[in-house]
Amino acid sequence: MAEAPPPRDDTPDTPHALPLLYGDDDLVIVAKPSGLLVHRGGFTRETDVAMARVRRQLDRLVWPVHRLDRGTSGALVFALSPEMATALGRLFADGAVEKTYLALARGTAPAHVVVDHPVPKDEGGERVPAITELRRIWEGPRCSLVIAAPRTGRFHQIRRHLKHMSHPIIGDTNYGDGAVNRHFRAQFGLLRLALHAHALTLPHPRTGAPVTVRAPLPADLDAPLTALGVPEALRVDPLA
Repeated sequence: MAEAPPPRDDTPDTPHALPLLYGDDDLVIVAKPSGLLVHRGGFTRETDVAMARVRRQLDRLVWPVHRLDRGTSGALVFALSPEMATALGRLFADGAVEKTYLALARGTAPAHVVVDHPVPKDEGGERVPAITELRRIWEGPRCSLVIAAPRTGRFHQIRRHLKHMSHPIIGDTNYGDGAVNRHFRAQFGLLRLALHAHALTLPHPRTGAPVTVRAPLPADLDAPLTALGVPEALRVDPLA
């Protein structure tokens, strides 16, 4: 499987620019930080969103084709034309995009499990089938580092599935444990949702060639994991 080229170093010196993981004439993949919305929608009045930042960086229109929760960091895809947005959106909807997340979960998660549990497809929607493969790669004090590979794309799927397994993601204010979140905030400086979209592979809509990117851990997640004692090799590339 071909690996995407390393991040380009010709990104414009734009305030709050997002690291570019991959780019061509049809699509770009950036590294979204935790705390940033993908785009405006619903009742939000926020103007500083990932889509606006990428538009300023590239000085052109871009179209979001999938979403990451506000608290989730990592690889985020934008199309550079309406036609490509439709094609990429279809790939995500058809399950043709391989997504791999890194999560810090409460307690000792199973070594390997496939969770088949229905969750809402969209916020407020009815429950639909949802499947996530979970694999524990490290165990620490009152926590586990988990690789999560969702086979479907539902609302808060990974967060809901780990909650369903009684191993909610640390820092999750919706589905997590408040006392545990406060402990990890005070002891290890974890101030965010401990969920990161680490790797993404998709067939290029125009050529069919596989495009693979890996988003490095941002400092606000890497530092707490370092303090917990997670080995450097797992923090650099948990899939290696």
